[in-house]
Amino acid sequence: MAEGVKHDYHLVNPSPWPLVGSLSAMVMALGGVVWMKGLFGLPAGTWWLFAAGLAGVLYTMFGWWRDVVKEANAGDHTPVVSIGLRYGMILFIASEVMFFVAWFWMFFEMALFNDVRAASSIEEVRNAWATWPPQGVETVPAWELPLVNTLILLLSGTTVTWAHHALQQGDRKGAKMGLILTVILGALFTAIQAYEYHHILSHQYFFSEEAANSGLYGSTFFMATGFHGFHVLIGTIFLLVCLIRLMRGGFTPQKHFGFEAAAWYWHFVDVVWLFLFAFIYVVFGGPAH
Repeated sequence: MAEGVKHDYHLVNPSPWPLVGSLSAMVMALGGVVWMKGLFGLPAGTWWLFAAGLAGVLYTMFGWWRDVVKEANAGDHTPVVSIGLRYGMILFIASEVMFFVAWFWMFFEMALFNDVRAASSIEEVRNAWATWPPQGVETVPAWELPLVNTLILLLSGTTVTWAHHALQQGDRKGAKMGLILTVILGALFTAIQAYEYHHILSHQYFFSEEAANSGLYGSTFFMATGFHGFHVLIGTIFLLVCLIRLMRGGFTPQKHFGFEAAAWYWHFVDVVWLFLFAFIYVVFGGPAH
């Protein structure tokens, strides 16, 4: 901490990252519109503006988190500051929970109340909601690749816990091994889900001519499982950065909140997948039509 400071709080030095990050996010958002629809005289399909914004966001993430690590190494993360960091991570995970609640809500609303819509006086609506999943949709078998991915994530939850406890005990070798296994399992989950998506799209499980009313089912399936897959990817990168820091001599049994936050995030990802597997694949997946 700065010499002469008499309180437990850390006053952050002026930082460019909030401004740089905000501008980059705005450029990325506008670039997404240009890419999809065209804007500012640029035709649809112009991707470089989005790429520039994304590069700025990634640079902001790297620079900002690098500064936080430097602050921690400098001793600025006092017990009071550490409590604030923990509250921040808890609130972030709580916001992520509500994000997934929205997708579950959509899926449950359609799965549980399709019979209400099937009583509509409009023939097209009745036909669309006569069955759940919609007629013609071939659902993904829950006890094949989804089960494999469930076992992978459950195993990764044990390996990241092993790594955490090893670090707390000062066993850096065990912590490295647990983190390496967790990162490998996370990458394997992503690879299997990518293969599953390719299989769904190439065989037109949700979008065949027979499944004319499958739009909502396909949309909710891909939004819920796809966003979870994105979270797995982010969590894997999070843990990989922690592994690099650990190999470079970072973290101690007393000071390792960066890794602890990554472990919390990974357990959150595990729990969300258990709900996805149980309800979207098993309970409301339904038989193939």
